[in-house]
Amino acid sequence: MKSFNGKVLFLDRSDINTDEIIPARYLTEITKEALHPHLLEDLSLEEFDPVTDIAGKKIVITRANFGCGSSREHAPWALEVNGINVVIAESFARIFRQNMFNCGMLAVELPPETIDMIFKRFAGKAAEVETDFVNSRLIIRADGEEESIPFAMSEFDRKLVSAGGWVDFADAHY
Repeated sequence: MKSFNGKVLFLDRSDINTDEIIPARYLTEITKEALHPHLLEDLSLEEFDPVTDIAGKKIVITRANFGCGSSREHAPWALEVNGINVVIAESFARIFRQNMFNCGMLAVELPPETIDMIFKRFAGKAAEVETDFVNSRLIIRADGEEESIPFAMSEFDRKLVSAGGWVDFADAHY
């Protein structure tokens, strides 16, 4: 199972689409590694610089409708190859969310008021998240503050993530 712990990249915007996650001009690449330097390079967000802001981050916390746009698997791949295995948001585009689970990654949906609280308390700080996958809890820490937040996911998605993704799950069960 992948690691679901680490430093947080806060993206304070709704409707971040798959073209902003990985621009369409890179869809001809045949390896995940080729996507690595292009993650979020077209994202328009004040004071965001993908060259300096992504390095070392393992978790994205954002707003609503993350991953809208096309249904390409390249968007989760670009996150994964950059070491980001968790996205926490108010909501996800349905296909993007399932692609995350199919890749053995976590797409955690939290209510808008919880996301607001996280941004107010932790954005702009060197925040880290520890994921207690077994007990379905996120522990967010920064500057001596800590918040424990429960999350839910279907049992099937939990099995996909535990297996490492759809291919590994299918190999073990079919």
